Amino acid sequence: MNMLETLVSGGAFFEGPRWHDGRLWVSDFWRHEVYAVSPSGDTETVASVPGSPSGLGWLPDGSLLVVSMTDNKLLRVHEGETTLYADLSPEGQVGWMSNDMVVDAQGRAYIGTIDFTGQIPLTDLRRVDPDGAVTVVANDMAFPNGPAITPDGKTLIVAESWAQRLTAFTLEPDGALTDRRIWADLAGISPDGIALDSSGAVWVADAGGNRAVRVQEGGHLLDEISTGDLGVFACALGGNTLYLCTAPTYDPAEAAKNHRAQILTTHVPTPALP
Repeated sequence: MNMLETLVSGGAFFEGPRWHDGRLWVSDFWRHEVYAVSPSGDTETVASVPGSPSGLGWLPDGSLLVVSMTDNKLLRVHEGETTLYADLSPEGQVGWMSNDMVVDAQGRAYIGTIDFTGQIPLTDLRRVDPDGAVTVVANDMAFPNGPAITPDGKTLIVAESWAQRLTAFTLEPDGALTDRRIWADLAGISPDGIALDSSGAVWVADAGGNRAVRVQEGGHLLDEISTGDLGVFACALGGNTLYLCTAPTYDPAEAAKNHRAQILTTHVPTPALP
């Protein structure tokens, strides 16, 4: 049994968690803010994002990048000032929004786009280079979510939520994505956010199953943590602590009104990547 403890409560909808510099950094979609949370639960507001913050990452100079979801912007937060870093608007794609993100060691940001207007609409994955140029690097993705990069910098893993799988790409030195392949077939699981551990396994937030599962390449389930009646929409690892972004609903109106989202923690035996 994994004992769950509440680190933060009273959120609207937490997403995009990243462990960085000894704290958990996380977006709250419907409170329109980015927070940094200490291991004891002390919370600092680091940015306000009227367009709903989502994915987070850091440039080599230490600047924070934040995806502003509903207006398709990538923002840079540096020394308390928030500025526009890149325009992510998918040209000609009405209803598309930018979502989760990972930033590589060279400062290239990989950002998934989503669309709630169709039955299973296919969108794409975009790369933003350090000069602000935006390039589509993968097409026909079924809700690309929760991207992560292996520690050698050679593989990008993306959760395709509506396809119920984790998809991997070879990350080329120039930032291109090649050799698209299924990393794990997760039939029955709708993967949202993911987190790599030091063994190479992946913790997956099962958005529809009220749980987090740990899987290895190929799809074998290694562990499972249930959260009862709370959905798990994202996760992050800091040391041996697994952080779970949970909420009873995704509905924006109810979430923004009732503030019942929580960040839960539990100890896991295999730690995060260094």
